[in-house]
Amino acid sequence: MTVIAVTGATGQFGAAAVRTLLARGVAADSVVAVVRNADRAADLAAQGVTVRVADYTDPGALRTALDGVNRLLLVSGSEVGQREAQHRNVIAAAEAAGVSLIAYTSLLKADTSTIGLAPEHVATERMLADSPVAAVVLRNTWYWENYASSIESAAQSGVLLGSGDDGRIAGAARADLAEAAALVISAPDGSADVKDGTMLELAGPAVTYSELADAIARVSGAEVAYRNVTSSEHAEVLTGAGLPAPVVDLLLNADAGIARGDLFSDSDDLARVLGRAPLTAAEALQAAVG
Repeated sequence: MTVIAVTGATGQFGAAAVRTLLARGVAADSVVAVVRNADRAADLAAQGVTVRVADYTDPGALRTALDGVNRLLLVSGSEVGQREAQHRNVIAAAEAAGVSLIAYTSLLKADTSTIGLAPEHVATERMLADSPVAAVVLRNTWYWENYASSIESAAQSGVLLGSGDDGRIAGAARADLAEAAALVISAPDGSADVKDGTMLELAGPAVTYSELADAIARVSGAEVAYRNVTSSEHAEVLTGAGLPAPVVDLLLNADAGIARGDLFSDSDDLARVLGRAPLTAAEALQAAVG
């Protein structure tokens, strides 16, 4: 029996990946949910999933959590600035536990991206390349859900504000990316998607910010148009809205990357893995707002 572990299994991405594994017929007792808080995984335990507690900062707990695991879906950590060290701990624990395959959730075009999130992903990709454990890199694009919080304000003001110019965003729904991750980590031995060194650029149907404004208009029922501003003007608006400085910096950096094409790819890897077309921006945002 192949045992598959998923880190961050109570987070939105990890939980969706576990749901896909179970829905696709992977036996619950061959799925290990690695979590920081067992109470939050009570529903998984009730379904027969093995729940093990480990934090990315605790090498010993990680080693114990991965005991008997054959394949590992390493969902990248959420603590920007600490992820390189945290991922190193997970990879070392996987090596010690005898894991045979790691699939890691990286960033679209990480090795050429100028987005500030890229360096930690590149460092992790290098660790995996140097590891004796076979590895597959899942270079995930931007989540369409990142724009869900803008729907209400855009509908009220009639304006979607940004500094991404005419850059194209090949985004995808989080659920689609999590499903793809689950399909890869559970793919049969010999599949091209689980061959050591495989790099998947997981991108969806691309839109410009103007087209994203149209999608928000369809979802909200209001007239919405995109207005491009300079980075400094964008920063003033975001700061005035009460966003903390690190979040403002992240959003400005992302829009600068979008303008440079960092979040555009015409790769069909995501559609191929899913066996269907990924959700469009409008479809994903509609699902996000319910």
